[in-house]
Amino acid sequence: MKILVTGGCGFIGSNFIRLILSSRDYEIINLDALTYAGNLENLSDIETDPRYRFVRGRIENKRLVSDLMKEVDSVVNFAAESHVDRSIHEATPFITTNVLGTQVLLDAFRNASCKGTFVHVSTDEVYGSLGPDDPPFKEEDPLLPNSPYSASKASSDLLCRAAWKTFGLPVVITRCSNNYGPYQFPEKLIPLMIINSLEGKRLPVYGDGQNVRDWIFVEDHCRGCLAALERGDAGAIYNFGGQCEKKNLEVISAILQILGLSEDMIEFVDDRPGHDKRYAMDTAYTEKALGWSPTIQFHQGIERTVKWYVENRQWWERIMSGQYLSYYQRQYGSKDRGQIT
Repeated sequence: MKILVTGGCGFIGSNFIRLILSSRDYEIINLDALTYAGNLENLSDIETDPRYRFVRGRIENKRLVSDLMKEVDSVVNFAAESHVDRSIHEATPFITTNVLGTQVLLDAFRNASCKGTFVHVSTDEVYGSLGPDDPPFKEEDPLLPNSPYSASKASSDLLCRAAWKTFGLPVVITRCSNNYGPYQFPEKLIPLMIINSLEGKRLPVYGDGQNVRDWIFVEDHCRGCLAALERGDAGAIYNFGGQCEKKNLEVISAILQILGLSEDMIEFVDDRPGHDKRYAMDTAYTEKALGWSPTIQFHQGIERTVKWYVENRQWWERIMSGQYLSYYQRQYGSKDRGQIT
């Protein structure tokens, strides 16, 4: 199988590519625009693998996407603007990438008559927010997004459903809870708390810190995406989650405990607009349909994650300083195929 992985230089995408190359004899084309969260250094250890090729470009680029689609069997679409706070500040990039970009991919997949599967990687945030006693989200629950980011992802999900219903495309949608693990960009909760702790800075916590998320180690999510690619049914939606609901304060306390630091470092700040109180995923259907289940417990995953950031300080320091942005120029020169046409 030859796979087009979009957004493969991001956190989840890079972990997925590494999983594929270590466990399958597939070929991969990695299409990534290298916006601020895309980092070629995430895959520096496999960039010389003959089964792997990197192409810089945007998924909204019809000509480029069309050319690449003729070379592959399947698509796994990780490419997305994904930071809620940034979407509240400026929603347009989220609509452009997450909605328009997804439609460009679907059109190119159909026009190229690809023989494999189109896996669209979405998020639990499309379901909205749960109350403290509500049951976890199920695949058939209505979409009630509460931020520009989640609204853009819900829109892309509906475009994928429409492509399946209208054209019979073998589209599979996956929705996952909060990921954590190596290579996560420092703006997200867990890496931000680890890095601030290591630098002796305050740990900003929205509101009262009681917001609940279902946490899953990134490797478990990537195994799920691979299962959806290989065994998913056309038109199906699969929920992934870690079966691990924790309040934000609990997560931060676990990090501080591992590092041997005091909770006095925590600083409560004004809550963000429309902050969802709780997410949780019902994965019963996915476990039965795909034979998948999370394998890494939170105490194991968070210890591995903290250890990784401690041992890979240079990686995140280069991001914090902006030096990581020069890696592409050193490796590939100044040529940029990312212009939208």
